Amino acid sequence: MNPLIDGLQYANWSEKIFRQMREGCVDGIHVTITYHESFRETVLQIERWNRWFERFPDLIFQGFTAEDVAKARDTGRTAIFFGSQNPSCIEDDIGLVEVLHRLGLRFMQLTYNNQSLLATGCYEAEDMGLTRMGREVVAEMNRVGLVVDMSHSGERSTLDAIEHSTRPIAITHANPHSWHPALRNKSETVLRALAESGGMLGFSVYPHHLKGGSGCPLESFCAMIARTAELMGVERIGIGTDLCQDQPDSVVEWMRVGRWTKKVDYGEGSAAAPGFPPMPDWFRDNRDFGRIAEGLRKVGMSEAEVAAVMGDNWLRFMAESFGPMANG
Repeated sequence: MNPLIDGLQYANWSEKIFRQMREGCVDGIHVTITYHESFRETVLQIERWNRWFERFPDLIFQGFTAEDVAKARDTGRTAIFFGSQNPSCIEDDIGLVEVLHRLGLRFMQLTYNNQSLLATGCYEAEDMGLTRMGREVVAEMNRVGLVVDMSHSGERSTLDAIEHSTRPIAITHANPHSWHPALRNKSETVLRALAESGGMLGFSVYPHHLKGGSGCPLESFCAMIARTAELMGVERIGIGTDLCQDQPDSVVEWMRVGRWTKKVDYGEGSAAAPGFPPMPDWFRDNRDFGRIAEGLRKVGMSEAEVAAVMGDNWLRFMAESFGPMANG
């Protein structure tokens, strides 16, 4: 049986959602545990997850290696892999990269929309690329086995990361800019470079990233995946839903505003509706992954290609990425 892996979720976690994961037979999920939180605040989020692991051991457990996906499948549970959507968790201390990896962090974005100490976010007018610290942190992430994620980064910074990283990077949740021109979606230049370097793209179902928003048809989404497979190679793509299930609208404000401004930053949504948009009717929660798989079959993808997109590719990437470098 092939694995089912989601490259990114940020839900308002609960027993209900954990049970939906099992109903959907989801074997592994990269979950966001931190945005603008400091190191200590990130540790508190890990403590929070530890309590969930204690309370629901029959549903979830913390994943550290790719082998944990098979363990999850064999035991009827879901492996949870930690990630950060901003480098705030390492503050200005490169030593915290290794510390957080030992605590289970497996993905870290170098930016979240804005300029960071490491790189430039996709909302900035000027993209300066990787900073001096950014190059050092990427090298350290490569050494310990912490995946470089450029989902919210600007074009030059993303290309810099692909070039500078000695290990393949990921864009865990984004779509092609040519399909829908959201600031967060990626150009063909980036997608080609990502594929040529052995990296991974996770397709997002977050409505602001979809052509047609919440009303995007499943057929359009799946046809886009099939076209991207032709551009990048089917082995370089997966799903990264960016599912934010049951989150209150106040969480959107934290995601976009953090502590960097006193104003409300509306991001890619309408200024009149800064909260979470409705999900498309074909993907409400973790029980709906089968609809995506069926949609991929309907646009002409083979069973092997569907299996690759739904989890096989992420599993291979995890196996290659989560451990230290041979000389690390």
